Amino acid sequence: MTEVLNPDICVIGAGSGGLSVAAAAAAFGVSVVLIEKGKMGGDCLNYGCVPSKALIAAAKRAESARRSTAFGVTARPSVDFAKVHDHVHGVIAAIAPNDSIERFTGLGVRVIQGAARFKDARTVAVGDDIEIKARRFVIATGSAPALPPIPGLAETQHLTNETVFDLKQCPERLVVIGAGPIGLELAQAFHRLGADVTVLEAATPLAHDDPECSAIVLDQLAREGVKIRSGVEVARIESAPPKVRAILKSGAGEETVEGTHLLVAAGRRPNIDGLDLKAAGIKTGPRGIIVKAGLTTSNRRVFAVGDVAGQAQFTHMANYHAGIVIRRALFRLSAKVNQDIIPWVTYTDPELAHIGLTEEQARKRKKRVRVLRAPFHDNDRAQTERDTRGHIKVVTTDKGVILGATIVGAHAGELIAAWALAVQQGLNIRAVGELILPYPTLAEVGKRAAIGYFTPSLTRPSLRRIITFLRRFG
Repeated sequence: MTEVLNPDICVIGAGSGGLSVAAAAAAFGVSVVLIEKGKMGGDCLNYGCVPSKALIAAAKRAESARRSTAFGVTARPSVDFAKVHDHVHGVIAAIAPNDSIERFTGLGVRVIQGAARFKDARTVAVGDDIEIKARRFVIATGSAPALPPIPGLAETQHLTNETVFDLKQCPERLVVIGAGPIGLELAQAFHRLGADVTVLEAATPLAHDDPECSAIVLDQLAREGVKIRSGVEVARIESAPPKVRAILKSGAGEETVEGTHLLVAAGRRPNIDGLDLKAAGIKTGPRGIIVKAGLTTSNRRVFAVGDVAGQAQFTHMANYHAGIVIRRALFRLSAKVNQDIIPWVTYTDPELAHIGLTEEQARKRKKRVRVLRAPFHDNDRAQTERDTRGHIKVVTTDKGVILGATIVGAHAGELIAAWALAVQQGLNIRAVGELILPYPTLAEVGKRAAIGYFTPSLTRPSLRRIITFLRRFG
């Protein structure tokens, strides 16, 4: 006999966005059903943010040891990759209880393990035994690695972010297809842990970031020995066990890049297969479910959040979406997505962080803007750490309203937080210029940039005349 459930909210997908919606709704005393066919925690916990940052942390320790000579310390790192694997999965295990079935059951959420599909505009079924007729549905099924249409790729053994963290031995020669954030983060990490790495990119590496700042990251990777080939076309992939070959098109014919492992990091596709969205009247596009600014779909009872909604694919974006859904579904508030206030970070070394409008975007929207810069090289803390790569770049209106900021350098992901606040609150650069910061800290790089906004005014004749006049009074 089929069990029929009638919750206030039914969430499909237990990744970051889905868990945030379920936890918040349950906290307000709303009845919630949460459906997940895979692992609790979704991509971020199991295959994405958490394991990748754990791997990067291990790689950074190895690189720090290699650079220690400048501090008067001699160290020669020895990498035990099996223990690196244990570290990565130990971090996942430490965080997993926060996303577990037990925790959410304790919050009052009914968790159902299985594949969800819509039967009609108001009903979701899980197998043949359970039907959910909810007041509102939230689709939070995330995304999966996309395979580019390269002949031979699907038939050749390859890695994606869903399998690369299972490796217990470091690849001898790793070929990476894709020079976006994921591809370059993992390329640098594996190279620091002992792999020879070649990255292949059809377009421009880090194409969505400020080119002036991304160039510093690319230069550092090249200095470390990561080979990045941009503007190349992979004609086909060939398997030659225990090796794999990427055949590139070139003016002289064909060129072969050979490796022991192949990692595909060339984009994502929305997880919508099997949901039978047509039965619910939910429209989709190439990037996923089509949503309005308030994250509602073509079915007014259904929201979509996170990667599946076809917008920026970040965990914090999914959490931001969850907050909008809660405000709309529970409190009937007219909350909408503002793409301009979403920060992002590429966790290479140096890190590359951004919030708000780039210089190019700002010039397209505003008649007059100011661009402020300050280098890490002039920062005393950066000098003590012997890590002076990079700079901050701040974009303001001609009146000083902060429109955006990009930071490339050590701890950029942490430093961007203050600028995210400034952009979200519409602060003037004067607020940063007047900020009192502890010395010595890297955050002073931002204040130096802010003070630069006022430097031209120091030489104005009118200001000089005022000072001269006031001097007469002693």
